[in-house]
Amino acid sequence: MGIISDGLDRAAQQAFTRPIPKSAGAQMRYLVKQFKGTRAVAQQLGVSQRTVERYVKDQIRRPRADLAQRLEDAVRRRWQPRVRAQARRQAATSTGVVVDTRARFGFTAAPGTTDDARIRHLTLALPPHHAARLFDAQDAGASEQQLRGLAAEALGEVYFRDGGRRAAGLEVELTDIEHLQFDL
Repeated sequence: MGIISDGLDRAAQQAFTRPIPKSAGAQMRYLVKQFKGTRAVAQQLGVSQRTVERYVKDQIRRPRADLAQRLEDAVRRRWQPRVRAQARRQAATSTGVVVDTRARFGFTAAPGTTDDARIRHLTLALPPHHAARLFDAQDAGASEQQLRGLAAEALGEVYFRDGGRRAAGLEVELTDIEHLQFDL
């Protein structure tokens, strides 16, 4: 995954109405139910099928640190899919997303203007059509570079071109992302 894709996922996870299961056994039981078997869970997590069965029966209670992280990530990716879909749909149709980023912005502009890339910290509300484009591209399996281009285009339109009121023809490039967070 990439910075933008992970940021969009974290934003959708903020809409969860219940916390994910806390214990390793409860998380394993949830994954077994989702995958409809222990073999698929074992392949997903990179452990043996017997290990998964032991966690389900609470014979093993504390996983290794790397397995605990993989287990939590797998549960988080599948937790409350309808709530996540509803939050994304609402952001794409009515509310939009708020993006908070600190990154280097480069420009391609008319001759005689400065196009030196510089680091800026921006917190902006993106309109729903930009949120819809980002979510649709993520669902279609767009690469991180494509998502970065869509985010740069959205930030360029909202901040630099101010919805078409200034800087016509300015093309914005988003590089060196230090921080990026989306809120729905």
